[in-house]
Amino acid sequence: MTTSLDGAIPATGRDAGVPWHYGDPLVEQRRAARYAGVVDRGHRDVVTVSGPDRLPWLHSITSQHFAALADGASVESLVLSPHGHVEQHWQATELDGTVWIDTEPGAAADVLGYLQKMIFMKRVEPRDVSADWSVVSLIGPQTVAVLIAAGLPVPEQVGRAIALPDGGFVRRMSWPSDDAADLLVPADRAAATVATLAAAGAEPAGSWAYEALRVEARRPRLGFETDHRTIPHEVGWINRAVHLDKGCYRGQETVARVQNLGRPPRRLVLLHLAGESDELPEAGTPVELAGRAVGFVGTAVHHHELGPVALAVIKRSLPDDAALLVDGYPVAVDSEA
Repeated sequence: MTTSLDGAIPATGRDAGVPWHYGDPLVEQRRAARYAGVVDRGHRDVVTVSGPDRLPWLHSITSQHFAALADGASVESLVLSPHGHVEQHWQATELDGTVWIDTEPGAAADVLGYLQKMIFMKRVEPRDVSADWSVVSLIGPQTVAVLIAAGLPVPEQVGRAIALPDGGFVRRMSWPSDDAADLLVPADRAAATVATLAAAGAEPAGSWAYEALRVEARRPRLGFETDHRTIPHEVGWINRAVHLDKGCYRGQETVARVQNLGRPPRRLVLLHLAGESDELPEAGTPVELAGRAVGFVGTAVHHHELGPVALAVIKRSLPDDAALLVDGYPVAVDSEA
């Protein structure tokens, strides 16, 4: 579950239950981008999968190569529909005979339902443990220094995790900043973990800061930069959450076809929004060209350097200089890769 909201402005919507900011969100972003920030992400759901068949089983029913996943390895993975559309997005970590899956707030029921439906005769046991565990994220270039100052283990590279003495683990991440770490800790230790990292030099930062850095990094989020038609190629999940050299899994035909033929129908872009209004567009707001919808806005946020920006999914055929509008205001596509 979540840590204490004392002294914080609470987030709303999908991120309700964790701090949105602590009073000065742009300063929080700046310090997190330049030094280190600690973010309560305890609203994320957590599912575990144990049992001797867990790795080959997950390998067969998801987009990721789980079969030979080493102890301490962490990967992103997707569940696709039979037609290759994205249904679920996981961060999965194999540690001490258990695969730990953390996913979007409120998504555990869908994850668990899918896993239970696919068990058949396999020796696996999926469980929703969201009430018992919390995710705390450390972001920024001083991530390693803060972990050391806090007396916590430091995985040697991105995509690796190390167990914590009281349960859970620390895993190195490459986003939303260039260096970051997620800590999975017992829920009753989450507030203490945030305090420990803050005392070691990390600035307490809310979900606003985390989302701003994620948008800057052009990293998609399920349910914001995805809809019922999204395929992995459109939002940059190929080679991150989809392994291209593995056997059959649901939705693989679409992945292989687009990979071989190229040119998915849409692409993920960063939009610079007009500054005429302080109100940001909601996720799902149409992106329009000459009065016609040509895409949709995902996450929109005020960034400490870029100003009002948003991720959006638009038709691939649109040039970067197309005269696009959102809520009647002009927007500019940032073509930087």
